[in-house]
Amino acid sequence: MLPLNQHRAARLEALQAEDGWLNLTDRVDLNPGPQSAGTAPDNQVHLSTGPAHLGAIDPTAETLTPPNAAPIPFLPTPSGFPQLRHQTLLLELHTVDSTPALRVRDLTLPRQANLHYFPTNDALILRARWQALPTAVTQTIDQKGGAPTTVQLTHTAHFTYQSHAITLLATHWKDGKPMFVLRDQTSGIETYPASRFLIGEDATDTEITLDFNRAFTPPCGFTDFAICPLPPRENILPFRVQAGERLTP
Repeated sequence: MLPLNQHRAARLEALQAEDGWLNLTDRVDLNPGPQSAGTAPDNQVHLSTGPAHLGAIDPTAETLTPPNAAPIPFLPTPSGFPQLRHQTLLLELHTVDSTPALRVRDLTLPRQANLHYFPTNDALILRARWQALPTAVTQTIDQKGGAPTTVQLTHTAHFTYQSHAITLLATHWKDGKPMFVLRDQTSGIETYPASRFLIGEDATDTEITLDFNRAFTPPCGFTDFAICPLPPRENILPFRVQAGERLTP
């Protein structure tokens, strides 16, 4: 696990990267097969930035065919979503529940952010019991900016804090690590209203570290063009988590 200062530096670097969340201008659902895209009104996929006629986007073939040019392929990325850099745009085919969408990032936009944090709280660095479920459980998760989706639950984390016995559901996984979608009594007051995310660290077969100083604002806190999972009932905490990212200094 990275030291906290290095973790936060990496978080800011990723947020401000070309494929981060600060320069996202569009997310448009796509139909199967080729469809014209651009800022001109005669396009089937209307964009808010870029050329009047970007070309034909084909999510099935994962290509962009610019006017009077050969198809250009979208290429795999570590995030799992194919991307294509074309002119001043970074295009991404973002598929959720088998429905493709075109995400557009404008590479000319500034990508600066100031992240604010609670003071480091050592009492909220917890070594929790990490329990594998006997069988995976399918659960429906609501999403901000999108339709409900289903996830496979395989593990739960258990700890006690301020006399509250808590069971957290690991609803998502990021880079092979469990991700918890949380809400607590600071949500909507000192922290982003919908949720915060927390990545579990240093998991063994029976234990996992939950360092709430590393809780962070989801992409929906930075752009209206992101889709973010909302916390299940079990992950709405009955106490204040004054640790991690907050809305203001």
